[in-house]
Amino acid sequence: MHKLYLFSVWAHILAATIWIGGMLFLVLVVVPWLRTGAQVEAGRFLRETGVRFRNVAWWCFGIVLVTGIFNLWTRGVRLADFVNPDWIGSRFGTAVILKLCVFALVLVISALHDFVLGPKATEAIQRAPRSSEATVLRRRASLIGRVNAMLSLVLLALGVMLVRGVPW
Repeated sequence: MHKLYLFSVWAHILAATIWIGGMLFLVLVVVPWLRTGAQVEAGRFLRETGVRFRNVAWWCFGIVLVTGIFNLWTRGVRLADFVNPDWIGSRFGTAVILKLCVFALVLVISALHDFVLGPKATEAIQRAPRSSEATVLRRRASLIGRVNAMLSLVLLALGVMLVRGVPW
């Protein structure tokens, strides 16, 4: 069982690394670079890159979810703990609940970005790159992407706290 747990932790960290690293690469490198080039080509490139990364990211979400549940179970966390006031009030319990809530929020925001705002923004950019519609949608998608990137860093910090201790 210990080997399976170690593999699960490895897969969890790898999936989180791919997801967070890819998101930060898009936010910090690709999007700023695209703003310096031709808007029509930028829209196409961003759409194609976004769709490819979206597929990778959602696979990573699935892996993180399954391995995260297994890792918690291996560490002794059970469903009954989530209604136990002593466990909920503990530092570890609080960190687990916060991580699960932030992860759920990330999933909702990712779905909104990946399946609603992102596609609308890239379509608008391809149709009329300098239109007010394209500008508004691009800014909304960009803002939501940045919020999600920040929340992913919160998840990373909470993961560290689960294994290394909570500072509060």
